[in-house]
Amino acid sequence: MAKRTAEHRALLDQIQQIAEGIGATFAPFCEAVVHDLLDPEHAIISIHNNLSGREVGAPATELGLARISDPEYPQLIANYANHFADGRQAKSTSIGIKDAHGKYIAALCMNVDLTLFRGLQNVLGQFSSVEGAPLQESLDPTGADEIRERIDQFAARLATTPHALKSEDRRALIRELKESGCMEIRRAMAIVARHLGVSRATVYSDAK
Repeated sequence: MAKRTAEHRALLDQIQQIAEGIGATFAPFCEAVVHDLLDPEHAIISIHNNLSGREVGAPATELGLARISDPEYPQLIANYANHFADGRQAKSTSIGIKDAHGKYIAALCMNVDLTLFRGLQNVLGQFSSVEGAPLQESLDPTGADEIRERIDQFAARLATTPHALKSEDRRALIRELKESGCMEIRRAMAIVARHLGVSRATVYSDAK
């Protein structure tokens, strides 16, 4: 085991705090593991939200050994395909941590269990599928998309969002919509109010 300096101990302590936060925030889907690359035979010093079944004291992975042997090895490897010992598919990200001299001393690894997400993806895909009949129908009044598009363009010119428009901005928007003829579209007031996140009464007031 390589000798640890005060800097190494401080870095390892901070990385463990970060790993604990990641594990707590993204439980139960994401495992966060801290590897001490100064002690490769007992590299794992903490596992938060343990999904892989590994234990503290387990040796470094091949990726960890590669970093130990090559300081030029990529520091960030994100979203690579992986799997747990029981065959569950995972998506992993590994971040190498260097000291002030550019030597790898640790790694923070995150492993996301894709099992539930794949299941949800299949369910949502089935739920959102529609029959292949030629009939097409929209519950929106004709021209509703044009109103929303004009609102989005107006907000973008002000570097903001429709919901964040101030009252004077909304009044200017309504004037533009009137001049373009958009306010003649059926249910225009309701469409504008919904897209701006305000009441119809507010839109009527802005339109005066």
